Amino acid sequence: MSEPVYSYEFDIPTSAVDENGHVNNVMYVQWMQDAAVRHYESMGGTGPTQAVGATWVVRSHSIEYLRPAFAGERIRVETWVANLRRVRSLRRYRFLRVADEILLVRGETDWVFVDANSGAPHAVPAEIAALFTLVTDEP
Repeated sequence: MSEPVYSYEFDIPTSAVDENGHVNNVMYVQWMQDAAVRHYESMGGTGPTQAVGATWVVRSHSIEYLRPAFAGERIRVETWVANLRRVRSLRRYRFLRVADEILLVRGETDWVFVDANSGAPHAVPAEIAALFTLVTDEP
């Protein structure tokens, strides 16, 4: 089982910067999804999910932009699962600038577990639910 709060770091590429000179807001949505996938893979969730013919899809994202980030800065992404319900899971994220530990962005995604063929909601099986360690408060 992986750590309840998953984190990794990366350097912001120039391609992530918009005409305003800072990271384009939409990049954070991509990075949130990337962090969720990395965490789920580290938990060993991919195989069991495929075995039951299911997948996770996004129901909604919520993002709060607190400070800008710039090309070349090193960022740490932290993500954790805050709750797990019958067919849904709420995942939270934080983006911090490594140099000064300033919180740049926080967000959350409401994920829905669905049948991969029909797209219909599918109850999260016990063996998949057991992979999650819930973190109800921000670390």
